[in-house]
Amino acid sequence: MRFTSEQRLDDGVLEREFTLGDIPGLLWTPASASASEPVPLILLGHPPLGLRRMYPRLVGRALHAAADGFAAATIELPGSGDRPRWPAVDQARADLRRAMEAGEPVGDEIIDALVLPLVDKAVPEWQAALDALLSLPEVGGPVGYSGGVISIGVRLAVVEPRISAAVLFAGSLVPRAMFEEARRVTVPLHVLLQWDDEGNDRQAALDLFDAFGSTDKSLHAHLGGHTGVPQFAGDAAAQFFTRHLR
Repeated sequence: MRFTSEQRLDDGVLEREFTLGDIPGLLWTPASASASEPVPLILLGHPPLGLRRMYPRLVGRALHAAADGFAAATIELPGSGDRPRWPAVDQARADLRRAMEAGEPVGDEIIDALVLPLVDKAVPEWQAALDALLSLPEVGGPVGYSGGVISIGVRLAVVEPRISAAVLFAGSLVPRAMFEEARRVTVPLHVLLQWDDEGNDRQAALDLFDAFGSTDKSLHAHLGGHTGVPQFAGDAAAQFFTRHLR
């Protein structure tokens, strides 16, 4: 990990840009974080739209986490932002747009081609980032994961024992193979679902929630489209992490 820039935000939160090999990322730490008092960490998941485009939402979530005494970090997903394009996934995205614009059902072949390669590549990168982040003296465990792509969150919750709890955003298409992985998830879960999300299969999201093997799981559904998540939903997610990461 190599830090490339830093700035102070509201309430003394330190924002640092970093690279991990050729992977860009961002780390936010509250003013209270120090080597003598390391803080828990929340990994901020996001859709593959690029860190620059997602920055306003990510920094808002990070500041909320910092106010609760948590560090927060994120990395650029494969094929997104300033990273090299990924032709196979770009083609799958084009096929998805074409099907949705034509009003056709989105088949398993498109969903698998779009999501599974991304999960396979992104999850090891998240784990490498976690190795580097937890080596910093001011960042400690436990660790939470918050956000989407939900299939990335599911895979991380299965394979990464350092993740103690997860807030998952049910706003992305889910391959059938992920349902079997969901049965192996045992960490506490807080799942957000926008009931009228125009790009999400509501029944698939409900089926995925039912498949999760966690005994401590809750589903929080709100009326509205993909970007209509109410403010209080973020407050409830923050309370969830306060319960499980402290």
